[in-house]
Amino acid sequence: QSETSDKSSAESDSETEEEQVSVYHKLLATLKTSPESESEEEEDESESEEAGESETEMDSEGSQETGEADGGEEDKNDVPDQEEATDAAEQMLGQEQADGADTPCDPSHGVIEEFTDVKHESEFSLETNFMEEESGDCNADKRESNSSPAFSEDPFKQHMDKELEEKEVEKMSTLPKTSSQSKWPRLGQLTFSSTLEKHKTLKADKEVDVKQLYLHKPLESTWPKVNKQFLSSVNKPSDPFFTPLQRELFCVMNTYRDLFYPERNALTNGEEIRHAYCLHALNHILKANAQVLSNNAKRRDQKPGTDNDDYRDQGLTRPKVLMIVPFRECALRIVHIFISLLEVNDKRKIDVSNKKRFKGEFGSDPEEKPPNLKRPEDYEAVFAGNIDDHFRIGVAILQKSMRLYAPFYSSDIIIASPLGMRTIIGAEGEKKRDFDFLSSIEILIIDQADIYLMQNWEHVLHLMKHINLLPLDSHGVDFSRVRMLNLNNWSKYYRQTLLFSALQDPQINFVFNKHCFNYTGQVAVRNVPLSGSISHVVVQLPHVFRRLDAENVTSVIDTRFQFFIDKVLPEYRDAIMSHTLIYVPSYFDYVRLRNYFKKEDLNFTHICEYTKKAGVCRARRFFLKGEKQFLLFTERFHFYKRYTIKGIRNLIFYELPTYAHFYSEICNMMKATGNGVDATWTCTVLYSKYDAQKLAAVVGIDRTAQMLQSKKNVHLFVTGEN
Repeated sequence: QSETSDKSSAESDSETEEEQVSVYHKLLATLKTSPESESEEEEDESESEEAGESETEMDSEGSQETGEADGGEEDKNDVPDQEEATDAAEQMLGQEQADGADTPCDPSHGVIEEFTDVKHESEFSLETNFMEEESGDCNADKRESNSSPAFSEDPFKQHMDKELEEKEVEKMSTLPKTSSQSKWPRLGQLTFSSTLEKHKTLKADKEVDVKQLYLHKPLESTWPKVNKQFLSSVNKPSDPFFTPLQRELFCVMNTYRDLFYPERNALTNGEEIRHAYCLHALNHILKANAQVLSNNAKRRDQKPGTDNDDYRDQGLTRPKVLMIVPFRECALRIVHIFISLLEVNDKRKIDVSNKKRFKGEFGSDPEEKPPNLKRPEDYEAVFAGNIDDHFRIGVAILQKSMRLYAPFYSSDIIIASPLGMRTIIGAEGEKKRDFDFLSSIEILIIDQADIYLMQNWEHVLHLMKHINLLPLDSHGVDFSRVRMLNLNNWSKYYRQTLLFSALQDPQINFVFNKHCFNYTGQVAVRNVPLSGSISHVVVQLPHVFRRLDAENVTSVIDTRFQFFIDKVLPEYRDAIMSHTLIYVPSYFDYVRLRNYFKKEDLNFTHICEYTKKAGVCRARRFFLKGEKQFLLFTERFHFYKRYTIKGIRNLIFYELPTYAHFYSEICNMMKATGNGVDATWTCTVLYSKYDAQKLAAVVGIDRTAQMLQSKKNVHLFVTGEN
């Protein structure tokens, strides 16, 4: 894995940190390294569990190291000179750009000319092809257009053919959204919101009539076979198509509303969700392309000289679906699902261009990963396969053929990581940058959004600012075929956004609330956790939740820091409070604390996502033996490594974890201390009223309500059973 993303924080607290740090992180976001592939070696037998550790989990290590000295000694060159960093960042990012937008990187060779399939251009051109009569799709399209020219029951046609009025667009850009609540059997509590007149309340379908879904051929026949693996014997025979979760998700997707589902779990429902949105995306592409090919035939057959405005059936650029996923393995699985959905049977295989190359660049070698690693199941599920996070690939689909590595302007679907998008979109002032291909995206799918919080959330925000803008160039489009909604620059009001995450987070909520403008409205799943992850703590431990009061959300960062150094840290300075681990979710907070600890000459060591292997080993050893009193420990390091830190007797959560289950994981590391339960063990958690979502995920909704009302510190004693 040679490409890297910045694992630095994109939290809102970045404004309050030193400017040098943010400039440094801009630099980190653009660096490319070749992480060490050799095995992780531990320095003593007591930590032999880590032997054989592969360095592929966290590709930001290696030469991207920030200058952390071994064992947490004084750092050198940790924050480079500001001007130097800015120049280097621009230079490196410029090197990563490749001409055009069709530039998936080869993971094994740094920055090189990226491969694009130019051989099959005419074969996959929408402009020069016609609907094949034998497929029956042409006749179906004619039947539908003849039977009801003014109105169609097909959700695709309903959504794309609706003509918004100026006053409706003005309403959406100025008026607040109105919302209503509904409870569905499987999804739970839903919030429907819209700016335009209230739509009829959407109800969950208990049973699905496949004809009402308006699936395009061949999906009606292929979907049940492809989805069979998720259907258990408990499913009713009357619904051989969807699991209960898929049925309700697809019910929302098929209405073209925006959807936010924050309960995606890589272990349990991740793959069935992936299959559901792949079905929806492919259904959309097949219908859109069939419409264009059918109209091509009509135009070919019409008399010369006749001017007809009825064939407006496309956007300003061809890409219609953008799928954002974190790793190459995810892109591999999506393409495999597409191929399965397009192959009616073993005799009718579809022609896939560049399939061998794709498997080579997006597949993984099963022998690469040592078999003796002990990691949680959720970790294994998230980091399965090829976990390179710098890629982008165009996919074109035409009737019975699929073209991988299609140039972006000849693609129907683009599958990319946030970093892959960031390096092609570029930044203002750069010569080589391109985002015109995002102008007519009709479906945006952002899967596993929580992982981007661990990579670089700024890349997601950067993408959202550049999607559905008017293109700077015409790119050879036939304006007589472009829909009026695109010419009016209203495509963002027609774009459907599907957002899947493992958790609720203010930054993810912000994207859904502020960057989604769909005229049909939004649907968000808003279930509250009844019991928190604290119930999974198995060691007997007193948990002290200390509330800090901040005037507003922007002042929380400074208030927390001041509260920590004035109220919390003095209690732990005594040598008796040795073996204290301080868990810090934000990298910016980590840098701030590390600098303060150095200034105060405290006896501490530190581990972050950029620390070299040798530094990690020494820091762990120093902490275990008590040679260092404090260990500063970043959340991203835990996310990418999941090491067991031995020797913890006192825990401080500087902020509540992003992932609720990390709370119980870190607490349960105390088991590894080896002395059994110790009455002097402590756990202190800092929180404010702005941490309500994270707090509820840790202690449950009932306790959260009490804790936010109370001004006092809250003491909880967990026995491992409550």
